[in-house]
Amino acid sequence: MTLNTTETKPEAMLSGTTPVRSGFAALGLSRPIVAELHRTGINEPFPIQALTIADALEGRDLCGRARTGSGKTLAFGLPLVERTTKSDRRAPRSLVLVPTRELASQVVEAIQPFAAIRGLKVLAVYGGVSLQRQAQALNRGIDIVVATPGRLNDLLERRDMTVADVSMVVLDEADQMADMGFMPQVERILQQIDYEHQTLLFSATLDGEVDRLVKRYQHDPVFYEVDSSEEEPIEMHHRFIGVNEEDRIGVAADIAAGPGRTLFFVRTQRGADRLAKRLSQEGVPAGTLHGRMSQPQRERALQAFTRGSIRVLVATNIAARGIHVDGVDIVVHHDLPEDAKTYVHRSGRTARAGASGIVVTMVGWDERRDAETLRRQAGIREAIEPMQPGDPRLADLAAWTPELSEPVVERGGFRQPPQRGRRQQPQGRGQRSTPAEGHQGRSRTFGRKPHSQQTPTDGRRPDRFRGDRRSAARS
Repeated sequence: MTLNTTETKPEAMLSGTTPVRSGFAALGLSRPIVAELHRTGINEPFPIQALTIADALEGRDLCGRARTGSGKTLAFGLPLVERTTKSDRRAPRSLVLVPTRELASQVVEAIQPFAAIRGLKVLAVYGGVSLQRQAQALNRGIDIVVATPGRLNDLLERRDMTVADVSMVVLDEADQMADMGFMPQVERILQQIDYEHQTLLFSATLDGEVDRLVKRYQHDPVFYEVDSSEEEPIEMHHRFIGVNEEDRIGVAADIAAGPGRTLFFVRTQRGADRLAKRLSQEGVPAGTLHGRMSQPQRERALQAFTRGSIRVLVATNIAARGIHVDGVDIVVHHDLPEDAKTYVHRSGRTARAGASGIVVTMVGWDERRDAETLRRQAGIREAIEPMQPGDPRLADLAAWTPELSEPVVERGGFRQPPQRGRRQQPQGRGQRSTPAEGHQGRSRTFGRKPHSQQTPTDGRRPDRFRGDRRSAARS
């Protein structure tokens, strides 16, 4: 086990100034690998690949910091394939640790064609599938293992596998593994690697537990960060849409009804199932992705979304950590993100690899204060725009520009519904209610009167709001 005892902060050592070599061949990759890259239409390296591949091929430890969708999988995957030698049974020579099952599958899918050229066997190891089958595959001989920390520890404890002969380790999305509480398991694995090895670490941040990981398990690492000037510009359009609760599904269906692929984020598994069902009832077929689904179900849903057989996917926060799909046109925060970090991470599922994308955040009347806080933390100036189902702007979210304003978080919160038992001032028919004193301009609804003012005095059921075409069709 190699320990790095340097006290230098990684942040102080970051650099993106190393000269970028042009072309994959110039980076030192072998001819068969370069030919396979060209065959698949990959002719020029992304900035993170151009910066890191040469050092990785030379056997140096390195840290790479680049955003999601920057091409980091091949940045570590190609050197991994080039430097891996054939292994004995149950003793792979290369190991990749990732936070989620979906990411494990996608890493294997990305490097498999290149591994096949060199006659290397690759296996994804994660929970939710048969442990015995994975043990049998390892016993037949695997050269590269891509694993989640929990399942890998299970196999190590059962002695179905050993990491004693591992010569190359990759920690992908180390910050996400830290956020999900996997660091104790990651360190338990790294402490069992006795062979002198190379470690590559990729992370969105290099502080906290990730910083400790770098200091303890890397030796004289090279630090790389892709400057924004080196990356392709991100064309991400932000839309904050204010909705009444009864309009939320209708607005969501209008957004998802377009021709592109739409990814919805919700907080809970039950919420994901409920939203997918309601969207389907609105004529927009949708799949789901959450932790209560079996691994085969999750893989089928993700494959269907990737291939375009379904254009709408509803995912929970945890399950969505493993989603790495190019070509997502719209990301919708159906439930307001908890913080700016979650907002940025979710939003990064669109506008990848130089493509444009739209990020929509739906804001209920009682969520506006939190939304303003989120806008301020994320540095977003696009104002909240109240909308209802049928609004023509929902059909083409990129065609209009919202007002720009600095986020304002009000101290007193927002006007609450009348408490039960409190007498209200009677209103004549057709008479508009006025805001309560001290609450001028604050309304608990977006674009319509409160329900208490919509009920006719003769006891008849109120007419539905004319702008809600779906509600009108069902009545």
